[in-house]
Amino acid sequence: MNTMRTKRWQPMRGLRWHAVALAAAAALAACGGSDGGGEPLDLTILHINDHHSTLDSKTITLKTLSSGGTTAADVTVEAAGFPRVTAAISELSAQSANVLKLHAGDALSGTLYYNRAGEVGEADAAMMNTVCFDAFTLGNHEFDKGDSVLKGFIDLLHKGSCKTPVISANVQFGANSALNASRAPGYVNPSTIVERGGQKIGIVGLTIAQKTKTSSSPDADTTFEDEATAAQREIDRLRSQGINKIVLMSHIGYEYDLQVVPKLSGVDVVVGADSHTLLGPSGLTTTGVGSPGGTYPTETKDKDGNPVCVVQAWEYAQVVGELKVSFDAQGKVTQCKGTPHVLIGDNFKIAGTDATESQKTALKASAAATGFLRITQPSASAAAVLKPFTDKVAVFNQTLSAVVPQELCSRRVPGGTGSVDYSRSSVACNAEGSVSLRGGDIQQLVAQAYVDIGNSLYGGADISLQSGGGVRIPLLGSVTAAQIIQVLPFGNKLYRLEITGAEAKSMVEDGLEATFGTGGTTGPYPYTGGLRFDVNAKAAKGSRASNLEVRNPTTGVWTAIDPAKTYKLFVLSFNALGGDGYATLAAVPAARRLDIGVLDADVFFSYIDKQTKDATTGLPILSRLPVEMYSTKSFAN
Repeated sequence: MNTMRTKRWQPMRGLRWHAVALAAAAALAACGGSDGGGEPLDLTILHINDHHSTLDSKTITLKTLSSGGTTAADVTVEAAGFPRVTAAISELSAQSANVLKLHAGDALSGTLYYNRAGEVGEADAAMMNTVCFDAFTLGNHEFDKGDSVLKGFIDLLHKGSCKTPVISANVQFGANSALNASRAPGYVNPSTIVERGGQKIGIVGLTIAQKTKTSSSPDADTTFEDEATAAQREIDRLRSQGINKIVLMSHIGYEYDLQVVPKLSGVDVVVGADSHTLLGPSGLTTTGVGSPGGTYPTETKDKDGNPVCVVQAWEYAQVVGELKVSFDAQGKVTQCKGTPHVLIGDNFKIAGTDATESQKTALKASAAATGFLRITQPSASAAAVLKPFTDKVAVFNQTLSAVVPQELCSRRVPGGTGSVDYSRSSVACNAEGSVSLRGGDIQQLVAQAYVDIGNSLYGGADISLQSGGGVRIPLLGSVTAAQIIQVLPFGNKLYRLEITGAEAKSMVEDGLEATFGTGGTTGPYPYTGGLRFDVNAKAAKGSRASNLEVRNPTTGVWTAIDPAKTYKLFVLSFNALGGDGYATLAAVPAARRLDIGVLDADVFFSYIDKQTKDATTGLPILSRLPVEMYSTKSFAN
């Protein structure tokens, strides 16, 4: 009997114990949970975001550094570069226990390393694997070439031993997507769980929804859920497992983070991205690094009034964020503090001359005293990984990229003999006379490239703007990739602004005033794709452009611009922020501007790749546009 009774009741006791355990877990989750550690935890998060295929170092100018007894007005020094990121993360990791290494998205798109140095994203994946991040969340630019290419990038990221988890809680890959779970199980998960100090930490990913769908190129049936809804669902799922420390890797932008956090319950830390926001002290401005958009970290509260720490690490492999978070035994944040480490070298130059040893010593001390300038030598091993890709870019630069049978003349400003920019064009172009009527062929072609590629790859474009001075050389004959880059050498990224027809007219007038007004220069003259107008340079300010027409990209029909209608404008970041006197664009509110983030030269390459191929060489033929496509219909001076 005892034996039978024991056999009969042991399962019941097991079931009861299981039920009690579940109830206890649910109660703990409801109260903030417990991961079983029940101990305080100090966590260090090292993070980057939005490196956008920017792998090389660059030279920057710093201000207000002491060179030994005096303040040097301008000090140039090498900075940034992914090998420097690798070194900084390695060195900072060695100084702390319980470290997380996170990349909050937009690894891809922005330089020739992206798709001209091997497979798409190959160079970025190789460099990311020199860090071996604990998690990487998908940014909008990971979708620039569709789901299949993104899968290829993840394959490259997982090619070595690192196998960085790729996460996003709000992406839903379509039935036909190469990343649908039925075809690529485990490639992209809503979250990942790591363990530090014997305690579990949940890391949730988010991808900016509307921007990705409308301005990148995900597959047609791939969708993006509301960010807050998806984040809360995944946080709740992790908390139901007793995990009470949640890091949200949020590729949705700093301001949007501050809007979403108060809607969430259970989030502790937000490692942000997308808005390329520099966070930190005011010294970042006085030293010439940049203008911070908030403090590092920014402290806010969640839906339940619990503290949340928000950070972001600027852009282009220039900053490694170091956030130190303390949790109590119940998993609540008790303190967060940190540093946005701006990565620089020590090859200082003052007024173009190498600093002396004594000056160098003083400059190092002055840099260290800022608390954010971090002298970091590039990782030799990471530099070795990068070199084959650098070599491929160098080879690409020398490859023939197009055939130009008729000179694409360069002229910033139309006008006949003796006019302001007449001497810029070649003798042959001036003799032909077309540039005097309509301006530069190459300037106009670049403006059209922005419209065409904006429509095919980046969510649509009605019009574009390229200021004449931003296009540097004409093209003729067999041209190399290096020559194409010389056309657009400044490395500007593209923005998309939503502007009214009235604002478009004002934009054109801004460029004409900056050209023909008092103290005007040739550089700002407006070249527009999909928009044309007559110019009278002698007219009064605000009245120089007339008869503005917009082209329907589908039908090719030109119609008068509607002052009240909204148009999608593709424009360089320089002009979008008011450069060359385009004050109208600088005044467009944030809600109507979008950082597309793609490099101007890469857009031009994409346009060239789409052109008809030459039967003999197989190279794309780059030709002048039809006369009716030129933005300057007529010019009077």
